[in-house]
Amino acid sequence: MTAQAGATHPTSHDHAHDDADYLRASSGFRSWAMTLDHKRIGIMYLVAVLTAFLAGGIFALIVRTELLWPGRTIVDPDTYNKAFTLHGAIMVFLFIIPSIPAALGNFFLPLMLGAKDVAFPRLNLASFYIYVFGAIFALFSIVTSAVDTGWTFYTPYSTQTGTAVIAMTLGAFILGFSSILTGVNFIATVHKLRAPGLHWKRLPLFVWSIYATSVIQVLATPVLAITLLLLIMERALTLGIFDPRLGGDPVLFQHFFWFYSHPAVYIMILPGMAVVSELIATFSRRKIFGYMFVAMSSVALALLAFLVWAHHMFVAGMSEYAVMVFSGLTFLVAIPSAVKVFNWVATLYKGSVSFESPMLYGLAFIVLFTVGGLTGLPLATIVTDVHLHDTYYVVAHFHYVMVGGTVFGFVGGLHYWWPKMTGKLYNERLAQIAFSLVFTGFNVTFFTQFLLGSHGMPRRYYDYLDQYQPLHGFSSFGSYILGVGFVIMLWMFIQSLMRGPKSPPNPWGSAAFEWQTSSPPIAHNFHETPIVTRGPYDYHLATEEELYTGFPEDRVERVTAKTEKEEG
Repeated sequence: MTAQAGATHPTSHDHAHDDADYLRASSGFRSWAMTLDHKRIGIMYLVAVLTAFLAGGIFALIVRTELLWPGRTIVDPDTYNKAFTLHGAIMVFLFIIPSIPAALGNFFLPLMLGAKDVAFPRLNLASFYIYVFGAIFALFSIVTSAVDTGWTFYTPYSTQTGTAVIAMTLGAFILGFSSILTGVNFIATVHKLRAPGLHWKRLPLFVWSIYATSVIQVLATPVLAITLLLLIMERALTLGIFDPRLGGDPVLFQHFFWFYSHPAVYIMILPGMAVVSELIATFSRRKIFGYMFVAMSSVALALLAFLVWAHHMFVAGMSEYAVMVFSGLTFLVAIPSAVKVFNWVATLYKGSVSFESPMLYGLAFIVLFTVGGLTGLPLATIVTDVHLHDTYYVVAHFHYVMVGGTVFGFVGGLHYWWPKMTGKLYNERLAQIAFSLVFTGFNVTFFTQFLLGSHGMPRRYYDYLDQYQPLHGFSSFGSYILGVGFVIMLWMFIQSLMRGPKSPPNPWGSAAFEWQTSSPPIAHNFHETPIVTRGPYDYHLATEEELYTGFPEDRVERVTAKTEKEEG
């Protein structure tokens, strides 16, 4: 791709733009609150999801501290129920689902496509404010009487409890609209705003995964919205939909909920895979092995996601034939996931691998996601699922996929694109120390829970037998290490913003498209419409100028000095 260097093709829409970057193009609260710039909207999403991550993390630490010893440690049973529910609901609906698509996707999708913005900038801003509106409802539920149903809102308990179920589910209902509108926007952007020469086989794998994610968001989220609306109507109007006392069917709620929520797992993990593909290519200096297989795996996961929802319900009383079918379909999911892992590892083979902090998160993703995937096989197998269902084994498996996968991918992407977003470099040593603590703390916390679950410890229990205390204590100790790691990471990013050195346009020497602009990018991304002449991972076709890791003016001086020396 030639964005600033090489051949360009001005169009009738091109005109001279101010050279100011998007952070300095305008100032003041209104310039941010009413902005249509996808990069600023991405930054606002980033601040919002990181705030949600902080809140969800605090609730997680409360839960783990309570479980240090049997009986009461710091909170009573009702508060404990609310804490683990809010941890799950905040992390899923306010953090993980919008984290990569809405924050990083908003910022980088148009840059990767050579576009000046998303297809519908006003709709993009509206999506953000819908997200904020939904978050306010969730916050209202916390301030009033919270919610204690678990993040799944299972009936019939959710139709009977006196906590703020309506406020929290209404918040999730509103957040769903934000997700749908963002998905529609991204699909239209990928179809209509690709730069000349950027055909489908040249799309960055990040774009492929975000595209597949958007398809799931548009098709599956309405099912959750309808389900939560029915739950709200049942509580408010006493309709008999899910409550058996009123003639309803609680298992119907589970079918509706998981028809969305299992695809939602792929809404969460596919963007993480998207980031890792970019990290592996950049820090291996190689074209992704089996590019089209990786791209089609994203599409296959998006399609299979709609066929396996009932594997969450093997013990809910389904017919044995339905259970067998859903068990078999669940094993199919392993194929595209394994294709991705195989191709990432094959890319590393004979690559020029370097181990900067973003790459450490990328490699950790591969290891942890593989563990998460393999430990899912016993849950897809009917006979072992009966033993492990609703135990800490499920909690550990879920966190290895969602945290070891998505969160590590998100954090790796944040490190990777931080210089592009802020124009600042960060302290690499601090970043690596934080990674060591996060990786260690995560495994101490959640690998221990595989053992707890295998020994029969049920999840969500406030109290437990003394025999589980050593493992619970060890798991809680790991959560504190994890928390310290994230605090150091936060300090590192704040330090970078306050006094970090200026970043060159392409500090990692990547051939990817988004690095061919300035850091941070100008308000309209490109001075002229770029023409794409190669793929994003074609290092053998990229010019020395495109891969240069320093400042352009330094390179010009160096080339000039070298020429003068050669001439005489």
